[in-house]
Amino acid sequence: MKIISLGPAYPYRGGLASFNDRLAQQFSSEGHDVEIFTFSLQYPKLLFPGKTQYTDGPPPFDVKITRKLNSINPFSWIATGLKIKKEKPDILLIRFWLPFMGPCFGTIARIAKRNRHTRVICIFDNVVPHEKRPGDNILTRYFTKSIDGAIVMSQTVLNDLKGFRDDIPVTLSPHPLFDSYGTPVTREEALEKLNLDADDSFLLFFGFIRAYKGLDLLIEAFSDKRLRNRRLKLIIAGEFYEDETPYKELIRKHKLDSEVIFFNHFIKDNEVSLFFSLADLVVQPYKTATQSGVTQIAFYFEKPMLVTDVGGLREIVPDGKCGYVVKPEPGFITEALIDFFDNNRKEMFTEGVKLEKEKFSWDKMTRAIIGVYQNCPPNLL
Repeated sequence: MKIISLGPAYPYRGGLASFNDRLAQQFSSEGHDVEIFTFSLQYPKLLFPGKTQYTDGPPPFDVKITRKLNSINPFSWIATGLKIKKEKPDILLIRFWLPFMGPCFGTIARIAKRNRHTRVICIFDNVVPHEKRPGDNILTRYFTKSIDGAIVMSQTVLNDLKGFRDDIPVTLSPHPLFDSYGTPVTREEALEKLNLDADDSFLLFFGFIRAYKGLDLLIEAFSDKRLRNRRLKLIIAGEFYEDETPYKELIRKHKLDSEVIFFNHFIKDNEVSLFFSLADLVVQPYKTATQSGVTQIAFYFEKPMLVTDVGGLREIVPDGKCGYVVKPEPGFITEALIDFFDNNRKEMFTEGVKLEKEKFSWDKMTRAIIGVYQNCPPNLL
């Protein structure tokens, strides 16, 4: 099949780009003709909270990527749509995560489908965004009306999508493993490179930091006196996408300055294995969620997890088998942390993770996409 993927890709950084690059590699390995159309401009600087949108790492192996699309220039949308229409892919595969992209992607999809051949399939990270803004529903509805089928990665997103479209084929296929961040390293190597103490145990909060990810809940939970004097450290590894002051003040309030270790920058692909290789427990104390790429990195590195019972996280991390699913409140997080270390749950949960990770292969995602394509109605535009 001929497939054009539309969304973030190299040289853009982050989980969305890594996912799209890896998915293209999987399709290519299965014999499909795949090309990614990505952005010449993804976000205007005014709208991007981080320090840079770009990676300085090498390009993905054996993936054709064309930088063509300007997210805020309608002439670019039209040109991209006409280009895809002319190339007549069997599938135009669009990655949707933010209503801001609705006008851009919806316009391209409508133009491309005029060739009466291409089916437009969307992989939804979110239908309803974590951080809501006026006009979100209008922008999302414009986009969802342009697609022929969809992949969702959690039941929460499936339920949200039904509020916009219930007349298209949709398949729930979990987020595959993030297996593109290198191989695990020894704990000793990770400790040496990160300059950490071998006598400590480590909780890991990983990824960019925004309010919905609940880092404040984790800091409050970690402040419990029962967790002191255990040689237990909290690593916060990721770039702040909002003001870091309230978090630093919370740490000072609870006198945790020596117990919390910040790596306050975007973690490069070749650094990811260091943090996950030494983590005893990966903690995702989210206040809202759909699914998370962090869980799939943890599965790849075979690490137990603590997640909160929001969105689709409980679908991915079985409570009591791979870790904990708790209410998004500090007290419940604290009790799980104490149970983990007091009862030496690490080995048991690690074995559970090893078994569960088999569910998240990339070929299952490609089969799901092709299955949706086969169930799409004829393109009669």
